[in-house]
Amino acid sequence: MVAKKTAGTARKTADDTAGGLAAATPGELAVRPGEEPWTAEEVAEARTELLSEVMRLRVELEASEMAISGLMRDSGDGAGDDQADTGTKNITRESELALAANATSMLEQTERALERLEAGTYGLCENCGKPIGKARMQAFPRATLCVDCKQKQERRH
Repeated sequence: MVAKKTAGTARKTADDTAGGLAAATPGELAVRPGEEPWTAEEVAEARTELLSEVMRLRVELEASEMAISGLMRDSGDGAGDDQADTGTKNITRESELALAANATSMLEQTERALERLEAGTYGLCENCGKPIGKARMQAFPRATLCVDCKQKQERRH
């Protein structure tokens, strides 16, 4: 059986209300031709993985903000530091800022994936509107582009 599902409307269940998210009916989520439809267990697993990632990233960001705050406080005026100490502090601070920016971006992507799961548009390419593919979504739950559109995007950069 060739299953090609399109996005549908989301429905809220009692279990999802506790988490603040509605659940798309598994059969409503997009799959590529030839793929089996999403099962309730697969949808629950994707939701659990995304929620876990949101929590991990929030903890990481909180720790990063504390580290940045400490680095800023400790940087002082640099009196008594030699050039190597000052350089090391600057590199550490810049590295921590870059890590925080990356975690923030990943958190936004993960939250957006949860919103798409709630809306029933999870698994649809945001560029061409075609199904991304269940296997790709399971391997990379934050995916927003199908393989073809992702390859085109990477060639442009």
